[in-house]
Formats: sequence, structure tokens, C-alpha cells
Amino acid sequence: MLAPDGQSEGGAGVVERNAPHTAGRVTTAPAGAPAPAVAELLDAMHAIDADGWYPAIDVERPWSSANPHITGEFARPSAIREYLRRELSALIRAGANVTVRASRRALAFDDPGFFAALDEDHVDLRGKKLFLFGPERMALSLDRLWHYCGTPAEAFQRHVLFTNYAMHVESFRERFPDAEGPDRPGVQMPAWHHRTPAGDGVTLVDIGVGPSNAKTITDHLAVLRPDTMIMIGHCGGLRNHQRLGDYVLATAYQRADHVLDEVLPTDIPVIPNHRLNTILLDGLEAAGAGYRLGVVHTTGNRNWEFNQRRTLAAMKGARCIAVDMESATIAANGFRYRIPNATLLCVSDKPLHAAPKLSDGARSFYEASKRRHLDIALSALERVRSDFPDGLPNQDVRASDEPLLGTETQH
Repeated sequence: MLAPDGQSEGGAGVVERNAPHTAGRVTTAPAGAPAPAVAELLDAMHAIDADGWYPAIDVERPWSSANPHITGEFARPSAIREYLRRELSALIRAGANVTVRASRRALAFDDPGFFAALDEDHVDLRGKKLFLFGPERMALSLDRLWHYCGTPAEAFQRHVLFTNYAMHVESFRERFPDAEGPDRPGVQMPAWHHRTPAGDGVTLVDIGVGPSNAKTITDHLAVLRPDTMIMIGHCGGLRNHQRLGDYVLATAYQRADHVLDEVLPTDIPVIPNHRLNTILLDGLEAAGAGYRLGVVHTTGNRNWEFNQRRTLAAMKGARCIAVDMESATIAANGFRYRIPNATLLCVSDKPLHAAPKLSDGARSFYEASKRRHLDIALSALERVRSDFPDGLPNQDVRASDEPLLGTETQH
């Protein structure tokens, strides 16, 4: 999120629309009340987008000596309207001048230049800029979200849950019967959305089993800049005193999934968001649930039991308490793309203690656990929404030269 960083309130919102757009201006936003100016800025972005241009935002920050001017281009701003409303409001309250203009003609997906613009290897993701992604990358990810999830990107809410079981979808739909779901059958990772007027509701995505889907969905979801991502899947418990139905709250990850090794080496520490973990821990305590805190081993090999030596040595060396196939992948991409994240798993089997996951026992266990698991996660998100309406502070995933939008401080 953006914080005003102690600056006095005030500032202006200005709309400039290059030819062939009609020139126009928005009056200075009154101190402490930037909403009308921000609404006009956002409407101008949508109009520019509808005309086939990439809208750009220019921000002049008089309080910053190092980075007084920052700019960024966007695609389909309707998908992140509420996010932009929040961030631009904070800037204008802090005294920034914000200008919206048409930047350049939007590229079609089949334009040769579009493919070249997607390559993040040529972009310094830590460089100071207004937004983490270019408009081509944003446009493709917004389209892919609909392809994989069956719902438009505009339906996604500020808080996102991931599951690897359809039973959580059943429980979510029981809890929110008005939830919006896929517009067609057979999508790869169906999403369901409990919408709120402010866009700060909850989205649940059934990502299935395995790190590949976990990487794919978080690659694309990152352009929406969600406030939280929580994995609520199942895991194998690795400790003798764990019971089926106990919970695992990850404090760190052993990344044996390997799908992000080329862009995020495994020697870079990845940990969940501390505040989000604390809130989930309070929820577990309030529910009287059995749980353990510790390291989760995420593997890309569903049948690791067939070749145990190396995997067991790694688990024991890291003192892991659980094994799954998605959590570290989501956490690594959360770290990479600066999204607060956490993992709350439920023990469904104990592979090291003669309690494998068998069909008959699994069905009864799933039915008993699904509602409680979802309730704990949703209660935590309700507290996040109440305590941090502007988003969780994310200093733990920021570097010293971070992008502007989606960060805590302004320099």
C-alpha cells in the first residue's frame, strides 16, 4: 500500500488526454477529500483504454528529492480500479500532482512487439517505477486469468484463497451462495468470488495439485496486486504427535518444487507475512484447533515416497513438519511479486507414520474438516480487512529501491 509518509494533505489530480482525445482537466482535489478527483482520473483511464491506447499515470511528488517524478503505463485499468482508487487517493492526500494521459497505442496480442515486451529478464523489477508490470504483461495476464479461471479479472477480490481440493469450493459456495463462478465448465483452475462494493471481498481458486498450476496462477494474479494470498490446502504431516485434522501454519519453506529456481534461486529466504501469520495464529487459538508452526517442504514429485532417501534427508535436515506440492511455490511468487502471503494447511495423512492417504478415510476426513478450515481463514481475512483497510504493510518483501504502487513508504 501507499502511506502519506507524514506529508501534508492537498495536491491536484489532472487529466491530460493526448490526441485524438479531448483535452480536459480535473480541478485540484480538496485537502482530505480526493475522491471526486480520483474518480475523474480513473474514468479518464478507462476512456483512454476504450480508445485503444495504454493509459499512463504521471506522479509528481514534491516531497521526494530522489524520485520526484514517477510514471507507469497500464492496460485494462478496470481490473484494478479499486486498487488504483486507494493508491492514488493516498498520493493526492500526501500532496502529489497526478496526471493521466494516453501513452501509446495498445499492441494486439498477435503483434510481434507484444511478445518481446513480456520478457521480465529485460526489466529491473526492483527499479523505482509507478507499477511493477508493463501494460503488455498486464494485458496478457488479465486475459489468462479468464482463460484459466473462467471469470473476468474484474471479478477478483482483494483477498485470495488457494485450495487444492474441490471440497473447499463446495464449502465456500455454501458460505456465500451468491458467489460468482466460472462462466463455462471445464476450466483448469475454477475461481469463485464473494464480491463486496469496495472490491475487498474474497476470491477462492481451486488450483488443483502441483507447483506448475500454483506458479501459473500467481504469475498472472500478481498484476491485480491483491492484499493477501493464503494457501489453505492439505498436507502430509511429518511429526509423530500430529493428528489427522491438525493444522500447519508455515513459518518457512523448503523449496523442492524447482519451478521458480531460474528466477528466484533457492538460497534466497522466503517466509510468510508476519502480520498475516499472527492473525491466522490468533484464529487457530480462538477456534481451539490443534496446530504446529514450522517449515513446509514443497515437492514437485507427487510420488516422492518411491525414491525416499534424498527427500527424507532434506526434510529431516530442515526439521520440516509437513509436505505438500503448492505452498512454497505460492510463497516464492508472493515474495517475488511483493504480495503478502501465508499458508494454513490441514494434515490429511502421515506418510512417515503408517497413515497414508486412502480413499475411504479421506472422504470422511474431508467432509469433517472443510468448513472449519475455511472458517479460520475467512475469519483471519475479516480481521485483515478491519485492521488494515489500506492493505497489509509489506516491508518484509520490499527492497530499498522498490516500485511505488503497492509499497509502504514513499522516497
